[in-house]
Amino acid sequence: MNMTAIVDFESVRRHCLQCSLRELCIPAGIAGADVERVDRLVKKRRTVARGEYLFRAATRTARLYVARDGAFKTVASSEAGEQQVIGFHLAGELVGLDALASGRHRCDAIALETAHVCEIPLDDLHAVAAEVPGLQRQILRVIGSSVGRDHDHVELMGRRQADDRILLFLQGLSQRFSALGRDGDEFVLPMTREDIASYAGLVIETVSRSFTRLQDDGLIAVRGRRVRLFARERDETMAQCAPSVASYDRSRRRAQ
Repeated sequence: MNMTAIVDFESVRRHCLQCSLRELCIPAGIAGADVERVDRLVKKRRTVARGEYLFRAATRTARLYVARDGAFKTVASSEAGEQQVIGFHLAGELVGLDALASGRHRCDAIALETAHVCEIPLDDLHAVAAEVPGLQRQILRVIGSSVGRDHDHVELMGRRQADDRILLFLQGLSQRFSALGRDGDEFVLPMTREDIASYAGLVIETVSRSFTRLQDDGLIAVRGRRVRLFARERDETMAQCAPSVASYDRSRRRAQ
């Protein structure tokens, strides 16, 4: 790969190793000067404590966010005041894409744990993206991934069996951790089971029972918030191609 300037790769790793824009630096073949320009997009870094809001619904914004560590949940509220978790954002993923169309956020973003956040002004992002094709491509991939997660949520909510919903949820997290260069087979859940219940349209007691059944069936191992998935590829195929196979197999085994 030809480079027009020397790149301090260790510095790049420190800033962007777990960032959703990290693929710009090496795989996209961006030259050293452009790497520095991408890094300079971050105008402000701040800390958001657990339970604090990164942004609120209906507030105007001109920036996107990336958590260097920590995680967030996005929450939508009805006119009656009822709240539902509609998404989770892991360290390295862009937060705030909901405001791209109107300039106003459509949900609240709340820190699940203390997070260190990079703020990226949209005007600067647009200006640099216009001159760095690799950045344009990566932004489209990130937006596409966000749309894909929304589709996955709809698919999850369409499953009748609670165990299928939870298994799909864990598999989705596994894929996202892997995409961010982290262990996708064993990880710590940043969200509570109450958050998972809200996201999956279940009650917390049902979520707890599903975790127990999935562990009893040897599909996962759970210790507190630490989860390990077994035979992940096989289970993904089973869940995608035959939504009720897992539940059917369990019922058949228990009837024997």
